[in-house]
Amino acid sequence: MGADASLIEVDWASFDPWRIQPVRHALGEHPLLQIDQLVALGKRLERTDQTFSFNSDAGADADFNTVARTHPNRNSTTDTLQRISEAKAWMLLRHVQADPVYCTLVDTVLDAIKPQVDRVDPGMCYRAGWIFVSSPHTVTPFHIDRNHVLLLQLCGTKTVYVWDADDVEVVSDHARAHFLDCHQLDLVQWHEAFRARAHVFELGPGMGVYMPLTSPHMVEIGDGASVAMSVSYNTDASRRRALLHVLRERLCEHHIELPPIGRHPLFDSVSHAGARALVDLHQLGRRMLGRSSISDGVPYALAE
Repeated sequence: MGADASLIEVDWASFDPWRIQPVRHALGEHPLLQIDQLVALGKRLERTDQTFSFNSDAGADADFNTVARTHPNRNSTTDTLQRISEAKAWMLLRHVQADPVYCTLVDTVLDAIKPQVDRVDPGMCYRAGWIFVSSPHTVTPFHIDRNHVLLLQLCGTKTVYVWDADDVEVVSDHARAHFLDCHQLDLVQWHEAFRARAHVFELGPGMGVYMPLTSPHMVEIGDGASVAMSVSYNTDASRRRALLHVLRERLCEHHIELPPIGRHPLFDSVSHAGARALVDLHQLGRRMLGRSSISDGVPYALAE
C-alpha cells in the first residue's frame, strides 16, 4: 500500500528543513492513539524501561536529565495513563518504534512525508516515535532534541514555544555541541526573557509543528488533558550538522577554535569529511573487537 500523502499537511512549496513551520495532520482518530491502546502500550514499554514521567510541579527551568528524580511521579504508568486528567503528571512513552505495532504507525507517518522531504533533505533514517500524555497545566521543560521533529497534537490543547535552531542567544553553539556529544542538557538553561524571541504555536487536535534539529522548545498544556505524538528522524544534512557540532566541541576542549558552522562551507565540508572518516574508523575498530557499534544512520533509532 502506498503512502497516504494527505495524512500530514505541510506547505511543501516553501518547506525548508532548517525552518520551523506549522503542520496539519489526520491522526486524531487512529485506533492506536486512543487511551485504551496507549495504556496497553505503556504496560509493554514499562517492562523495557521505555517510560519516563514526572509530576506537574516541574517548570520550564527543570533539567530534563534529572526531572524524573527531582519531581517524581509516584503513580504507575497504567494508573497515570488511565487517570491522566487528575494525575498531575507528565508521561512519555519513549521509542515506540521498538514496539512492532507502533513501528508500523511511525513508518506510516514518515512514509507520508518522505517523498517531499527527500526533495530538499534526503537520507531519512534513524526513525523514532514518542507519545506524550499530560495532565492539565503541566509543562514540558525547555530542551533541545537530536533530530528533526514533527510534533502532532491529538487531544487537548497546548502552547508550544520554539526558537530557531541557530539562535545562539537562547542556546549557545557550545551548549548544542555538548548535548549532541554527551546527551546532557545541563547547559541548556531556561530564562523567562526567552519568551519574547519564540515562535508561538497554539495547538489543538489536528495541528502540529515541525522543528529542526536542536530547535529549543518548551510546552505548556492547556485546561484539559493532552495527548500528542512526535515522530523524529535524521537526514544526511542533520547528521552532518550534528557531527560538525561535536567536532567543534572536541577541538574546543583542546583550545582550538573553529569558525561557526555555515560561515565557510568549504571548510565545513573538509572538516566533516575528516570527522566522518574518524568515526567510521572507530566503529570499524569496535566491530573488529566484537563490540557493539551504534550509528545514527541506521533505519530506526535504538531504544536506548
